[in-house]
Amino acid sequence: MKFGFFSLFFLSLSFVAHAQKLEYATLIIPDSLKQNANAVVRSNDVLIDISSQNQMVVKTKVVTTVLNELGLNSLNLSENYDKNSKINSIEAVAYDAFGKELKSFKKKDFRDISVADGVSIFNDNRALYLDYTPTVYPFTMVFETQITTSNTAFIQPWVPLEGYLISVQKSSLTLSYKPDLKLKVKEINFAGQSYIEKTIAEGSVKYAAKNILARKREELTPGFTEVFPIVYFALENFALENVSGKATNWKEFGKWYYESLLADTEEIPEETKAKIKQLVGAEKNPVEIAKLIYKYVQEKTRYVSIQVGIGGWKPMLAKDVDKLGYGDCKALTNYTRALLKTAGVESYYTVVYAGSDDTKDLQEDFASVQGNHVILTLPTDKGLVWLECTSQVQPFGFQGDFTDDRNVLLVKPDGGEIVKTKTFTETDNNRILKGSYSLTPEGHLKGHVSIVSHGLQYNHYFNRIRISKEDQIKTYKEVFSNINNLSVKKINLTDNPETVEFKEELELEAEGYAQNTGGKFMFAVNAFDQNWYVPKKHKTREFPFQIQRGYTDESEVEIVIPEGYMIEAKPDGIQLDTEFGNYKIEFKVLSANKILCSRKLVIKKGTYDKTKYESYRKFRETLAKNDNSKIIIAKI
Repeated sequence: MKFGFFSLFFLSLSFVAHAQKLEYATLIIPDSLKQNANAVVRSNDVLIDISSQNQMVVKTKVVTTVLNELGLNSLNLSENYDKNSKINSIEAVAYDAFGKELKSFKKKDFRDISVADGVSIFNDNRALYLDYTPTVYPFTMVFETQITTSNTAFIQPWVPLEGYLISVQKSSLTLSYKPDLKLKVKEINFAGQSYIEKTIAEGSVKYAAKNILARKREELTPGFTEVFPIVYFALENFALENVSGKATNWKEFGKWYYESLLADTEEIPEETKAKIKQLVGAEKNPVEIAKLIYKYVQEKTRYVSIQVGIGGWKPMLAKDVDKLGYGDCKALTNYTRALLKTAGVESYYTVVYAGSDDTKDLQEDFASVQGNHVILTLPTDKGLVWLECTSQVQPFGFQGDFTDDRNVLLVKPDGGEIVKTKTFTETDNNRILKGSYSLTPEGHLKGHVSIVSHGLQYNHYFNRIRISKEDQIKTYKEVFSNINNLSVKKINLTDNPETVEFKEELELEAEGYAQNTGGKFMFAVNAFDQNWYVPKKHKTREFPFQIQRGYTDESEVEIVIPEGYMIEAKPDGIQLDTEFGNYKIEFKVLSANKILCSRKLVIKKGTYDKTKYESYRKFRETLAKNDNSKIIIAKI
C-alpha cells in the first residue's frame, strides 16, 4: 500500500512538473530584477550563422515575463520578411505566473501584414504578427523564430538592455561566419559593464550578459545608445538585395555605393535638359544655379516613400522621377543631383541618420551600410551647402534640426567621405521679441508683439504660416498660456526664405490680466517672454544629462500703467552666469507710468556630468521664478 501511494504521489508530481514549465514561474525571478521593472527578459538568445556572402540564418528565442500592463510594450511578437528573406518557423507560447501553459500559437495563428510606413506607395516589406491580449498578469511569453536571408549587409546588433523599466536575466548573441567574409565588431558603452562576457574565436564571436537591473528613465538623459552597451557587427564582404558589396573603409564603400546604386540612374530626358538650360540662362555662379534648380524641383515634385526590393537603397531612375513628379528621399536627391550635373554643377548624394530628437552619427570608424535618409551636398568656395530635397518649403541651404550636427557620408564617384553637417550655435538659434502693452484702469491688457526667429528657432516656427487661422489662434494661446482670457486680435506672419527669417506680428488683449487686491493691481511684468520649464527633481541620478541644442532668447517690452496709478513695488531683476547658460532680466522705470522689461536667456548645448544636474535644475527654477516676477501698482 505504501509503495503504491508514494508511486502515485511521485507520478502526480512528475505529471505536474511536465505540464508546467517551472523555469518560467514568476516566483523564481530574483526580487532585484523585479524592482523598477514592468517586464523581465528571462532569456534572449540569438544565433546567427553566415555561411556565405549571401546566406544568413538567424534563430531567436526570447522569454519575457510581463509583470503588468505597462510591460506589454516590451513584447515584440513579429518578424519581418520580403522577397529576399524567408521566415522558416515562428511560434509563441504563453504561460501563467506558475509556469502553466495558457495558450500556444503556431505560424498559422500569426497575421500576415504589410509593413507600411504611412507614406509608401510602393512597399513589399511584410511581417508575421501576433496580436496577443493577456487575460492575467503576470504572464510569460516564449517567442521563437528562424529566418533565412540573402541580405548580409545588415546584422542585428547585440543590445543586452533594450529599454527602460525592463530588467534582463540572461541575454546572448552567438555569431558564426566564414572568415573570408571579414567580420567587423564595434563595442560601445562597455566601460564599467562587468556583467558582460565575450568569447572570440576563428569564425565565431559570442556576447553574453546576466542579471541586468531595470533602469528608470531620467529627464534629459542622452540617447539610449549613448549610455547603454551595444555591439555592432558588419561584414567587409556583404550582399545587399543580391548585389555584392565591399566595405573595408568609407572610401571603398562610397565607391561601391556610387557604382552599384547611383551610376546608372542619372539619365535626364533631352526635353528636361533644354528646360534646365533655359532656366539657368546666362547664370555662371554654381550656387545661384543650384538655387534655381532646387526651386524647380520643389515646384515640380512631391515626396512619397518607395520601399520595394533594393528601392530601400537604390534611387528611382532620374528620368522616372522627371516623368512621374514624385519620389522618396533617395529619388528626389538623386534627381536634383542629376539636374545639377546637366548644368555643370557638382553635388554629392549624402547618406545620414535623420531625426530631430536624438541625433545619431554615422560611425566614422565602422564602414558599413548605415543611415535612414539622404540629402544633397553642394561643395562651394565657402564650404559645404546642404540641401533637403524632400521638402517643398525648406529654404535653400537650410537643414534644420532633422539632419544638423552629425556625421554623414558623401558618396562621390571616386569614393566616400565622412564629414559633419552644420552645427547651429546658441547665437545662430536666436529669437528676438519686441513689444508693448498697456494696462487699463480695469486691469485689462492690450498689447502688440513682434518676434523674429533665426536658425533652429526659425525651423521650429516657420510652418505656423501654413496652418489655418483657427490653428494659429490656438497655437498662440498655448504660447502665451500664462495670460488668462487671452484674445488674439490680429496675426501677421512673414516667412523670408532668402534670409531664413520668420517674423510674427500679433495684437493681443486679455481681460483681467492684473489681479485687483484691495484697490491695488498685481501682475507679472514679463507678459510675453516667460519660460517656465524646470527639469524634474531626482533624489539620486545615474546618468549624465544633455542639452541637445543651444539657443538665445532676447526681448524688450514696454509697459504703460493707467493714469492715476503709481508703482508701489517692483522686482529688482537678476543676472545668472553658469556653465549651462546665462540669464538676465531687468525692470527699468522710464517715467511715472512706463516700465521697460529687458530679458536675455542663453542656453548652451552640451553633455554634463550627473553631479551637475541639480545645479542646472536650480538655474532653470530661478529663471522661471524671475520670469514670473510681479509688480504692484496703486492709485495715487
